[in-house]
Amino acid sequence: MNSTYNITPYVTLVSYNLPPDSVISTFLFACLSYVTILFCNLTLMLTIILNKCLHQPMYLILINLPINDLMGSSAFFIQTIKQIITRSQIVSYPACVTQAFFIHIYAAGAMFMLTAMAYDRYIAICWPLRYNDVMTNSQVMKVITFAWLCCFILIGVLFGLLLRLPRCRSEMMQPYCDNPSLLSLVCENTSLNNIYGLFSVAVTQVVANGMILFTYLRILIACFRSKRADTKAKALQTCATHLLVVILFESLGLFTIISYRFKDMSPHLRRFLGMSTLIFPPTLNPIIYGLKTKEIRVKIMQYLRNMLFKIKPNRIHL
Repeated sequence: MNSTYNITPYVTLVSYNLPPDSVISTFLFACLSYVTILFCNLTLMLTIILNKCLHQPMYLILINLPINDLMGSSAFFIQTIKQIITRSQIVSYPACVTQAFFIHIYAAGAMFMLTAMAYDRYIAICWPLRYNDVMTNSQVMKVITFAWLCCFILIGVLFGLLLRLPRCRSEMMQPYCDNPSLLSLVCENTSLNNIYGLFSVAVTQVVANGMILFTYLRILIACFRSKRADTKAKALQTCATHLLVVILFESLGLFTIISYRFKDMSPHLRRFLGMSTLIFPPTLNPIIYGLKTKEIRVKIMQYLRNMLFKIKPNRIHL
């Protein structure tokens, strides 16, 4: 029976249906979007790396967020830009699986890193006297390693279950590769994959969001009990920045997950939601942290000011 399966090494993605006169403008827009994401995230990373005063637990955990964002956006944009240039929707199956793997790593990694950051803020605000003892460099590295390890194990098992199944189709319903679309190419029983998929969603959504909700409820209680107005204001500002990023990612991610459960939903809306999750958070996250976090904002402004002074032409006195 397996001999009747389509074992072609290529899959066909949904076309963007671009008119010939809009190919160049779409290509330039995609490149500009990707360059913007690269610039914003690399700026945030270099600001933290090059300033020793930012080598603190909060920022050491934060630096993993742009790394994760670059992973997801690169997996999406590199393949998308290639499709726009070549005007071909045919991609090799290994390349498709690789793209899907890193897109799912990005989705799970964002939740684990945001949870780790919430834990750091919980210790800093609710247990300030114990913060330096609890969040040591070794402890921070353990938290970061544990978050990435959980992410790769969770997604690795998901794709291990996928790759064990033979394909019998080659046409996908998405312009990019992800696990649900790859499963649609399989003609075998995918019950185990669906159960594990729901389990992985429960872990990354219910458990992670539950921990974030718990920590921030405790933080809000601690802030309102604090008698120092400056401490309360700083804590609330830090939490507001983090919550804004969580809400942005969760809103887009949740709508994308729900869209796969409603078969009658417009495929164009489903594609838009999926691509929005890969475009907007990686673009806005470093901007939000750069603008809302005072220490990072000050360092970036200092760097830009120094650059402007260096390139400013010397005045010629007559």
